[in-house]
Amino acid sequence: QVQLVESGGGLVQAGGSLRLSCAASGNILVINSMSWHRQAPGKQRELVATTSSYGRTNYLDSVEGRFTISRDNALNTVYLQMNSLKPEDTAIYYCAAGIRVVGDTTRTYWGRGTQVTVAS
Repeated sequence: QVQLVESGGGLVQAGGSLRLSCAASGNILVINSMSWHRQAPGKQRELVATTSSYGRTNYLDSVEGRFTISRDNALNTVYLQMNSLKPEDTAIYYCAAGIRVVGDTTRTYWGRGTQVTVAS
């Protein structure tokens, strides 16, 4: 059983910063790509940032230069440093990872999400 647990969300003023963390646990053999997604009320979930197993990153245009995704492979953890936050960044943030466990193929696992609210 694999679990992804996010933390670090909260309420922040516009222009502020937050750092999200997502730790994977379970009988993990390999973690491939890890990513952050977000879903605002009434909107579809969107991909915010991804990092490959060797550290290549990609970002949603609207967060490029403000958000930084990173990972600690020893801790099976992915981070999202969010700076210069804007009210439009308000959403539930989810992490996802492509994980191979013992006796199974690689599957995508999701966390339950953490709320980020940016006040104007």
